[in-house]
Amino acid sequence: MTVAPERAVALARRAAREPFAVQTARATVAATISYLVATWLSSESAPLTAPLTALLVVQVTVYSTLTTSIRRVNSVVVGVLIAIGFSTVVGLSWWSLGLIILASLVIGRFVRVDEFVQEVAISAMLILGVSQVTSRAWDRVLETLIGAGVGLLFNLLFAAPVWVDTAGESIEDLARRARQLLTDLGDQLGRPTPVADAAERLHEARRLDQAIADVDAALRQAEDSLRFNPRISEGLLSRLVLRTGLDTLEICVVVIRVISRSLTDLAKRRAPGEPLVGPDLALAMEELLAHVGGALVSFAVLVTTQVSRNAEEAERRLTAELSAAWASRENVARLLLEQVRAHPEAWHLLGSLLTEVDRILDELDLEHRSRRLMEELDRASVASRERFSRLGRVRQWMRGERPRSARARRRKRAGPA
Repeated sequence: MTVAPERAVALARRAAREPFAVQTARATVAATISYLVATWLSSESAPLTAPLTALLVVQVTVYSTLTTSIRRVNSVVVGVLIAIGFSTVVGLSWWSLGLIILASLVIGRFVRVDEFVQEVAISAMLILGVSQVTSRAWDRVLETLIGAGVGLLFNLLFAAPVWVDTAGESIEDLARRARQLLTDLGDQLGRPTPVADAAERLHEARRLDQAIADVDAALRQAEDSLRFNPRISEGLLSRLVLRTGLDTLEICVVVIRVISRSLTDLAKRRAPGEPLVGPDLALAMEELLAHVGGALVSFAVLVTTQVSRNAEEAERRLTAELSAAWASRENVARLLLEQVRAHPEAWHLLGSLLTEVDRILDELDLEHRSRRLMEELDRASVASRERFSRLGRVRQWMRGERPRSARARRRKRAGPA
């Protein structure tokens, strides 16, 4: 069976966009290289700790590779130090083994190696079980450093992919699902709707709400891929644009679920064969929900294109959809008032529909988004200044200087009286 060149190229491009395929290829190459380096530098006949470390630390992004490398090396060094300390006092027996495992697990929690806490105990046990503790301990630390170093160097030379496009596709898919749900809700307004059908729309809204977790996972991967990536010059801004965009969509999805709940309750109040609302109001609300759905998709496109290109066109589309939605909203408000006066028994449900639509439109407003983005940028800037301030005080302490108090720093900034 032969594969056409065009199909082979398409499969290769698709594999390059899959995190699993990229991770598999990168980890395999890095582990093989680390084993070759370890056989040259280590005295062990089969230095498998180096490729094992490379497999663990070569993650999909540069940031996760760096953090994993630090935790991995830290866990091995701590385990080796514990084993060396125990070897000078006791030998290997059942009670000393249990004691070293207990000590390793407890100390591993304190040194914050996270998922590598068991590695502290494993390293300590392996070193304690050999006759020449010091030589074997050095080899294990060396192999771990080789694996971590090869993994980091591999990511620096062959920069990990930036998963912003994948996260953007997830955000846009979420917005399109929300638009489809709003379209379905609008279709059922002008016709008799059984409670089971209305409840199905409510279940779909809840499933949409649960899909936020999947989009959030894709966004976290994209955020990690932007950290410490040499190909990205404005990683902080890109992360905040995507994160605030998802937060806005999450609020809108929750509001859509509330709308679905109100329509389900309204269906319970209607007699069999009776539509949820009058024909004029149904057409007006169907148009309004269609514009709201279009604004959601335009907002998602704006969020994802803002980190790359062509944001002005997406902003124009969003502005047009919001303007049309507000115009439809005024017409719906007038018709709702007429229906409530004629049938006041369900006024709270009908009024809540308009209230929830207002909340979505307010969240999608461009001024609201710009204000929210500026707040997040200010918060990130303050956090960065505080972090560098703490680092400066640590450097002063290491040089033997006495850090200035907060009052002294304010007095220095204020200048002479």
